[in-house]
Amino acid sequence: MLQTIVDLQRDIYLTFAEHIKAFANGGGWSAFLAFLPMGIVFGAVHAITPGHSKAVLATYLTGSSAGITRGLTVSIALSVTHVTMAVLIALFSLPLVSVMLGSAGSAPLLEDVSRGLLGVIGAWMLWSALFRPPHFHGEGEHVAVGLMAGLIPCPLTLFVMTFAMSRGVPEAGIMFAVVMMTGVALTLSSVALATVLFRTRIERLLATRPTLLTRTSKAVEAIAGVILVAVAIHEILR
Repeated sequence: MLQTIVDLQRDIYLTFAEHIKAFANGGGWSAFLAFLPMGIVFGAVHAITPGHSKAVLATYLTGSSAGITRGLTVSIALSVTHVTMAVLIALFSLPLVSVMLGSAGSAPLLEDVSRGLLGVIGAWMLWSALFRPPHFHGEGEHVAVGLMAGLIPCPLTLFVMTFAMSRGVPEAGIMFAVVMMTGVALTLSSVALATVLFRTRIERLLATRPTLLTRTSKAVEAIAGVILVAVAIHEILR
């Protein structure tokens, strides 16, 4: 299954590269725009592969009190940040890529910053479970989680942006990034929706026992916080 996803992703990517090349050589907008919607499929398929903070997203939403709207907000903020970081690096920091990127498609500095911030989120959730009233979360907290988790730039967006810029058509790379972002958001939003619905169903089952529900919610939030802290420490030290 995973190999099929990887193969599909590769085929779409190579076809996009050919369309960008043709556009750069004077092929016009029509053929490129006709294929552009495939970027949504590309982004959705790409986000299914390992990475993209899906586990972090699910862990946070399991331990938080976010409803469907806030859960989707976290996933969209994560998707936008994940892709936008790659675009910004390509547009404004391309000369520094060799410094920030330890190898093709990775960004150790940004990865460490993102994981460190996720560790802070985990510590905050642990503190919240111990000291804050049940189901109390600040309005901006959910967006902040999405922004922090998405700091690691999307490597494939960076590749496409770099390729488009090398051909003198950065606008083609940016348009690809926008549609790809939509696909990534669809996949991550599905993860967020499934997680929130599952947690809500469990809460409903425990609704007749409010004390148990409160203790369970606090325990889950604390466990989620510990997991995020442990993952952050493990990934930074690895």
